[in-house]
Amino acid sequence: MEINRRRFCRLLGSAMLLPSLALAADYDSPSAEPMFASAARDSAGQFHLYLIGQQGEVLLDHPLPGRAHHTEAHPHLPLLACIARRPGNFIDLVDYRQQRLVKRITAGSGRHFFGHGIFSEDGRWLITTENEIESGQGRVVIRALETNYSIIADYPSYGTGPHELIQQPGSPILTVANGGILTHPDHGREKLNLDSMQPSLLRLNLHSGERLEQQQLPAHLHQLSIRHIDTNRQGSTVIALQDQAGKGHNRPLVAVHHPGQPIELLQAPQAVYLAMKGYCGSARFDHSGRFAAVSAPRGNLISFWDLHENRFISAIKSRDGCGLAATGNSAEFIISAGTGHCLRHNLKQGTTKRLPSTMATAWDNHLATLSF
Repeated sequence: MEINRRRFCRLLGSAMLLPSLALAADYDSPSAEPMFASAARDSAGQFHLYLIGQQGEVLLDHPLPGRAHHTEAHPHLPLLACIARRPGNFIDLVDYRQQRLVKRITAGSGRHFFGHGIFSEDGRWLITTENEIESGQGRVVIRALETNYSIIADYPSYGTGPHELIQQPGSPILTVANGGILTHPDHGREKLNLDSMQPSLLRLNLHSGERLEQQQLPAHLHQLSIRHIDTNRQGSTVIALQDQAGKGHNRPLVAVHHPGQPIELLQAPQAVYLAMKGYCGSARFDHSGRFAAVSAPRGNLISFWDLHENRFISAIKSRDGCGLAATGNSAEFIISAGTGHCLRHNLKQGTTKRLPSTMATAWDNHLATLSF
């Protein structure tokens, strides 16, 4: 697949020369167009990390050793981290300007990754959720970029099956989704403790590992797995749930947590939760931190929520739509799908537009945006 290197260098070059102007652009202007990165599977069944430009052109095509789950962009460097799908063992760190693999991290002995990781807001650390296989206990592991990704901290997640984690903007607080589901590499992706699972939402001090707060759902809802989250500057967390109780249930699958308060399940028309088919795949706040999108790929549905008022707003159809990212515009999101399509939805305008595409691929569950 040919990469448009001239356009790639022009886009990146302008951002590198004028980073403050690029980041301070008028994001409510229609000209503020993001690039996005995501793992994907091509038509031959091979796995890749792609960086896609504003017109759908492929700016980076990096082959992966297996299926990945989440992709994270470094806040300052031209660096992408692509994390293997649970129970995976690799993280590929790719310099998208030089188009090269910087490092492939492998999980330590007796460990595996859970598919998610982030760079700290200051860019110094890579932070991942991991499984201590023998004990089944979740871990939050911090690696330092300046020492070639050596481990400098290894905290308990105070739960089982930690999945997505987020750093609260402007704060040293990590929010961790303990899914509650026990897995073991000898059993592949089989869920081993559905009858006794205890999901939780953890707030953790990044610097010390101190447990600041931990919340669980009521006991009768213990099979609602807390998997995917996002946190805004105020510390509010939107939660996308997955119901492990099997068919025949129609329970709320979107929740919010405000610091110091219990987790609150959000109400929506019965038809909305029924259409989600018990499974939400991703959650993201918009640029303002007020509105959130939650994907339900099995139900081909993307729902939108006002987290200032804790209410459902609307929903749109997107076949196998799962990946979500905020654009620089308030109340606007990019949606990627297993069909290969990508949409841009603006809540204020009530518009949904298909983004240009120059390739046929199946996007994986999550994506990251890079605005230049």
